[in-house]
Amino acid sequence: QVQLVESGGGMVQAGGSLRLSCTISERTFRSYVMAWFRQAPGKEREFVARITWSIGSTSYADPVKGRFTISRDNAKSTVYLQMNSLKPEDTAVYYCAAGGIATIRSFDYDSWGQGTQVTVSS
Repeated sequence: QVQLVESGGGMVQAGGSLRLSCTISERTFRSYVMAWFRQAPGKEREFVARITWSIGSTSYADPVKGRFTISRDNAKSTVYLQMNSLKPEDTAVYYCAAGGIATIRSFDYDSWGQGTQVTVSS
């Protein structure tokens, strides 16, 4: 069972920055695709960003392009989501996910973190 532990959420004013972290317990983590999704109240879970661990290729949802950056640290088995120029509409619970396919569909990811709240005030 792959375990994902997230941290780094919080409250910030619009224009501010936060960095989310997701540490994976799986020893073969380099074979995974890691992604961040988010879910705002009353809305469906949506794709934010993903990274293919082995080659480092990334993909972003249009609303976060140019503001968010996903990266990984092999030594720490950790994926990061650096979020800059945050907007109130970025407010959501952010989830880390791991899977074997590089997609934007949540059902393609097998393992999920517990979620971390990000709140951006105007």
